[in-house]
Order: sequence, then structure tokens, then C-alpha cells
Amino acid sequence: MTSVPAPTSSPSVTVRDLGVPVKAVSWVRLHPGRGPDGKASLLATMGQNNGGLFALDIDLATGHCRQLNAKSAVQQYPISAFRSPRTGLLYIGTHTDGHLLRYDPAQPERGLEDLGVIDGDQAIFPTGITEAPDGTLWIGGYPGCTFTQYDPATGEFRRLGSVDPEDKYLYPLSGCDGSLAALTKFTHPHIVAVDPATGERKTLGPVLNPEDKSQRILFYKGLDGRLYLETHEGNFRISGLALEPVTYLPPAMPGIHATYKHSYQEVLPMPEGLLAAWADGEEGAGIYKHLLLTSTNPTVAPRTLALDWEGGGSNIFMLHPGADGNIYGSSFLPEHLFRYNPATGEMANLGRCSVSMGEAYTMGNFSDGTIAIASYPHSRVSLYDPKKPYRFGTDESANPRDIGRLDQIGIRPAGMAIVPQLTRADGTVVPEKMWIASLPDYGLWGGTLAWLDPKTGAHASHRHLVPDCSPFSLLWLPESKLLLVGLSTEGGTGTQIKARNGAFVLWDPIEDRAVYTGDFGLKDLPSIQALAPAGPGRVYAQLSHSRFAANTMGAEKTRPRLALIDVAARQAVAESSLPDDYGVMSDQAQFCVFPGPDGVYGRTEHVLYRIKPGTCDTEVVHRLAAGDGFEATGPWIGRTFYFGSAWRLRALTLPE
Repeated sequence: MTSVPAPTSSPSVTVRDLGVPVKAVSWVRLHPGRGPDGKASLLATMGQNNGGLFALDIDLATGHCRQLNAKSAVQQYPISAFRSPRTGLLYIGTHTDGHLLRYDPAQPERGLEDLGVIDGDQAIFPTGITEAPDGTLWIGGYPGCTFTQYDPATGEFRRLGSVDPEDKYLYPLSGCDGSLAALTKFTHPHIVAVDPATGERKTLGPVLNPEDKSQRILFYKGLDGRLYLETHEGNFRISGLALEPVTYLPPAMPGIHATYKHSYQEVLPMPEGLLAAWADGEEGAGIYKHLLLTSTNPTVAPRTLALDWEGGGSNIFMLHPGADGNIYGSSFLPEHLFRYNPATGEMANLGRCSVSMGEAYTMGNFSDGTIAIASYPHSRVSLYDPKKPYRFGTDESANPRDIGRLDQIGIRPAGMAIVPQLTRADGTVVPEKMWIASLPDYGLWGGTLAWLDPKTGAHASHRHLVPDCSPFSLLWLPESKLLLVGLSTEGGTGTQIKARNGAFVLWDPIEDRAVYTGDFGLKDLPSIQALAPAGPGRVYAQLSHSRFAANTMGAEKTRPRLALIDVAARQAVAESSLPDDYGVMSDQAQFCVFPGPDGVYGRTEHVLYRIKPGTCDTEVVHRLAAGDGFEATGPWIGRTFYFGSAWRLRALTLPE
């Protein structure tokens, strides 16, 4: 654990909590079965940040929920959750500590029992759980691409280790005939069959190239209980360590039996002819308070249950100053747009703003006050006019309106810039455009720089500005009419970094091409996490690898650095590493340098600092205590800095 020095600042600096903007849930799944009395039973699993993940045992007569919260606050997402059809027991693989939990509806007083660690640091993100005919469980794990067996009869784990040296994700399924296999993702997706008795493994079927979108593997458990592959090379059934071609593919078994599905919103069959579905799931954007029960018996009327579970709060991912004076922000998992009025203190959870439902990575203001929102996954773009009524959708009159992707590669839109209307030398007008910088999709290298004309919908995208690097940070330079692009060495999630260094690109938005690519004389250049204006012709850049890249992608762990760049001279004029006692960057490292009162400021996870003008020297403005963090950068309004600490919106005010 990193040591954090005691909080320090001027005694007159004040920090206030403004509230929790969003209380919603993610990774929501329904788990039908039979209860201890033999009657229809319904459980649910939900993830959240404040309070950790929880399970619900739902009373099908009243909607009352027995809520069972995980005992550890770090157990936030039930990414792998499985209810045994044999026993009715519920199992949960926890993110981020990789434990296996169990709930027995016959013994509700025991709550969520912690059965232990699945496979240590090799399985901090359990990707899936499946049950073999002998009653043992098989669990896939990230980042080790590991396979682990758990025997409920003995309480023992049997760890088979990694099934692939390059891929990190593993999604397992077991067939009713005893066949056991798993799909690896994302650098070269393929099926690995495993002999459960000996641990022998064998690759079956095609090995995919993620760059080739015509290739596919759909791996699922059919209604007959057998394992099937639908691929670009044909359709197959798995039998032990062999593939058998088939001419007919049965439908997938309902529930969590298809490794290509992550949204389980279908109607699920229950005992006694009941059918369960969320009445406000996807449309309710993470609300999940109403359950629709129907029946296969046409004489039984449908009914909606109001559920009484309580949420604690969703983490804030980013904050943005609107042209109307309000602050807008995004929660993550699920993605809600919220609004805070600094003048009145009013806070409003506006709801869903994107098809993505992950998080809004970045936002920007067009000249008419419309807010552009770019969201993970798939770098989808939404347009929102705060002057008009709020109604999310994809149709022409929706507000916000999700208009989709600008290319098929970008997935995490880390940077955005709004470039105003420009005029060519011949008098031709180039309209106002939004530009976004995106990391690539899972398993790929080389992100994209894309633009959109919001009036016409015209757009274009550029990839590999520097081979195997990704556009990450953007800054419009009005004096030179150029767009400064900071490139990261990161590839898509699940990859190892290929590029040795990041880079800078100066992009001409009129001609839509690069006019400079280089390092401005900076040596051993890591990723360029953030850019901020430092006066005419000058820019501050924060140089570091993200904590995520260092922990999972093989990036070198180095101290974050600041550089002051003279853009016209194509040269850095000052450079300095941040002091060791400033600590580390938060996972949301973008926007870590930014304009403020009397100059440019920056943040690490626990320190807000000011850069002394014309230099790369810094001074501490405020140091937060351990347990708090400057995790989402907001705007300065006057002498007040708005930021997010986990699920809390907060404000720091400097003395006059």
C-alpha cells in the first residue's frame, strides 16, 4: 500500500462534500430457481461502489428484498455470478479481490459467505462460473487467463493456472456430457478444451484475428445442455477434446450460458410457468426497481413488483463545465449524466445519456451551448442541448441523442476538443467540429483521432498517427490554428504495450493532416496524459504511464513529469518530475493538468498542486487524507475547484 503523507494546505483552504449525485447499480442479473420450499424463487445480483456488491432474495408476492451486501468494500462488481440449477445456491466471483462468495437461500442468516481466494492476483476479475455434471464449479480469471476448479463438497480449490500466455480473459462453460471448454479473449480469441480429470488442454476451432471483423466465434450452451460454436469456418459441437461439425445449432440456454453476451435482459423462465424480466432495466439506466412477472398460463395476469433494495452510490468518472454555468458529470457502471448548479446547490440525476452505459470519458461545448458527450464503450457520441427538455434516445428529436460511433476501432474516448469554424485561404468555410482521441478496442493496437460535424453528421477518422500508439489528450491552439495531440503507448484492454515511447502530433484541422510528429526534444517520452494552455504559444504536458497500463500492460513505472513546451519552436523549454511525496496518479489520469485561478494546476490521487508560471516547479495547494482522492477533475469557478472523490461530489475553495 502506498504511504500518503498527512493532509497539508493553507489553513484557510476549505473542502466541502456536496452530495452523492448518482445511486445506481451495474452488472445486474436475475437468477431464477427453486427455493428451499420447492416453489419458484428469484435472486438477483447487483454491483455498486459505495457499500459494495449485493445479492437480493426477492419475495415474489410483495417485492420485498432480503438484501445481502458483501462484507468487503472492495468487492464491488459481481461480474461472474451463477445460480446452481442443482442446488439453488448462488455463487459470485468478486471484482476486485477475486474471492468466491456463496448464498444459500435455505440459510439466509449466513448472508454472503466468503469461500476464499480463487487464484490470487491471477484472478482478481473472475470472468465466469460454470457447473460441471459432478457438481464442481469451474471459474475463469483475469488477468492470468486462469482456470480454477472449486469443489462445494470439500471447500477446496484446484488451480490449473493459465491456459494462454498472451490472452488475459477466460470465459468457461461446462456441458451436460462432461465437456469443459473456455473462450480466451482478446488478442487472439480461441477455444481451449480441458479434460477436467487430467487438466490436459487443447485448442479447438479457429483462432481469431481481432483486426478482421469477418471472423467470429459464438460459444454457448444449448438448450440440450451441450456446448456449441458458431464460427466463420462452420458450426460445431464440442465433445471432450474434439469438435464435431453440426448442421443445426440449437438455441442458447436462457441466462448466463453464452460467453458473447454481457447484457442479460431477456425474459427468464422460472418454475411454475412464471417469466421474469426487468420492467425498467436498460431503459431505466441502472435503476432496476421494478420487476415484471408474467406467466405461460394466459389466464394469469401480468404484474409488476416494486422492489425495496437500497443503493449507496456510483463513482464519479468525470466533470465538465457547461456553457450555462452548471457542472455536468458522469457516473460509471452505469453511466448517468448528472447536473450540479453551483449557485443554488441543486443536484439532479438526469439519467441515461448514451447507448454505451459505461461512462462518459469526455465532454465539450459547441458554440451554441450544446454539449458533446463521448462514452465508453465504443466511443459513442451523444449530443445534449441543456436548453431543451431531457429525453434520451437515438431518434432525431431525442435530447441527449446518441448518434453512434465515428469509427469501428475507438472504444475509450480519452480526449476531446471543439475546433471553431475556420476559413481557408481561398475563403472556403470549414464548419465547427468536435474531435475525439480514442484508445482502440480490446485486443487491438493503434487508437484513432476522429472528427464530427454536428450539423451535417459528416465525420472521418485517422488511425496509427504513430504506429501502435493511441491519441489520448487534445488541446486546440487558437493562435496557430492547430490541434495538439498527445499520444499514449496504450493499446486496447487485454494487450501488452508495443510502442516504446509516446509522441506529440500537431494536426491541421483545415487540411485534416499532421504537420508535425515528434517529441519536442523530450527524452524517454512516456504517454502524454494531459495538456493545458500556458499562455500564447505555450503548453503544459503531463507525461506518465497510467496506473492501469503499468499494472496490466507492461508499462514502465516512472514518476509523472511535467513539460513546458514552446509549440512554435517545437521545443520543450522546461521539464521536471513531480516530487515523490505527491504520490501516484489516480486511474482516471486524463485532465490531470488544467487551468485555474492565477495559472495552471495539476493533481495526483491525493495532491492538488499549482505550477509556478513559466516553470515546471510546483507547490502543494492541498493534500487529501488517505481514503479520499482527487479522482475526477472538475472546473474551477472563481476560486473554487470542483472534483469527485469516489461517489462524492466535492468542492475546494481557496482563500481570497
